[in-house]
Amino acid sequence: MANAPSLIEVDHVFKTYPVADRGERLVLDDLNFRLVPGEIVAVLGKSGSGKSTFLRLIAGLSEPSNGEVRYRGQTVKGPVRGAGMVFQSFALFPWLTVLGNVELGLEAMNVPKEERRKRAEAAIDLIGLDGFESAYPKELSGGMRQRVGFARALVINPDILLLDEPFSALDVLTAETLRGDLVDLWQDRKIPTQSILMVSHNIEESVEMADRILVFSSDPGRIRAEIRVPLPRPRDWNSPGFRSIVDQVYTLLTTTPGGAAGKRARGEPGAQQAEGQEFAVRIPDAPQQQLSALIDTLMEDRYRGRADLPDLAEYQNLSVDDLFVLLDGMQLLGFAHVGGGDVELTAAGKAFSDAEMDERKAMFRNHLLRNVPLAAHIQKVLQERPNHRAPAQRFLTELEDHMSEEWASDTLDRLINWGRYAEIFAYDYDTETFRLEEPEEV
Repeated sequence: MANAPSLIEVDHVFKTYPVADRGERLVLDDLNFRLVPGEIVAVLGKSGSGKSTFLRLIAGLSEPSNGEVRYRGQTVKGPVRGAGMVFQSFALFPWLTVLGNVELGLEAMNVPKEERRKRAEAAIDLIGLDGFESAYPKELSGGMRQRVGFARALVINPDILLLDEPFSALDVLTAETLRGDLVDLWQDRKIPTQSILMVSHNIEESVEMADRILVFSSDPGRIRAEIRVPLPRPRDWNSPGFRSIVDQVYTLLTTTPGGAAGKRARGEPGAQQAEGQEFAVRIPDAPQQQLSALIDTLMEDRYRGRADLPDLAEYQNLSVDDLFVLLDGMQLLGFAHVGGGDVELTAAGKAFSDAEMDERKAMFRNHLLRNVPLAAHIQKVLQERPNHRAPAQRFLTELEDHMSEEWASDTLDRLINWGRYAEIFAYDYDTETFRLEEPEEV
């Protein structure tokens, strides 16, 4: 396979996005990759690592800022005709039947009507929806709607099948069945697709399906590691070889790479901030209630303050994205340490679990003010103002000097939820105004 001609080549690709009017944010940093016939490749990384952006570049739905993407040796300058794509959302037109949705891509390719119908019916039959040609999306279950998405991608006979978290919106059993059916079609050569490239947030799913796994680091996205999966199919999730690869991926995702932090575009979160602007750090989307629940889980007899992440994810039925965002929140607040595929509560995290409700609130407040400079900055501004009030736009403007408008808005919203729970301030969504609020005595 190493000497096989490439279907896709990604050559020193960078992707940046503008940040307000003050620079650019580096999303993907110097990616190099080749996809050859006869392989399934999975892409894993934390939320925000640029996985979906990477897939869109390969599909020709986005252009690199620097570098080149090639399909069969030709520079990609628009949608790749040899690629079919399946999205996380079902993305079906509700006014079209199953047959109409599957025919749509062929119609855009100016395929004659009779041939369209014949190929669409064959794809529907292949994917297990024979008999539902005249049904509308509203009549179908989630799994059946996603099968329509697969049929629509396969009907154009693509060289490459690009999957953007196609199983994430499905329940566990439906996702398992659909994954198994797709791998069976692939192995039995019942589909013309030569290679599959899939973005996933499910580590076990990736180990089950892929021949190799690309592990992305975040801020900016880089290919940190490539892991080969030499296990024969079908793969047993409980086998030692399978669990060993799962543990290897978790370790990579939770261990900070050694050496230099790497290049960061101006205005990128995590880059060195100007004096007085150190509060411009992204806050994870980790609701306080879920943080508290996970801390309590870690203090159960099953874990006693320390947990293996694969076991914790399975026990709590959490995806990689959902688990890691909570772990990021716990680390940011100083309640846990994460590394080497494990999470361990700090002394503060254990004390938080043992505390009563009012004590928890006070601890959360102290850790928020100590570890999240944005919270302390807002409190300081409110204390200094005579009326102890300030508009949200004042802080948004400051954040937008160092991150995109979307990230700035998300960061402030998440800080508002944490700060209100901690009673650092009150917030009026109607007037978009912060107001100083002293906590009750505890």
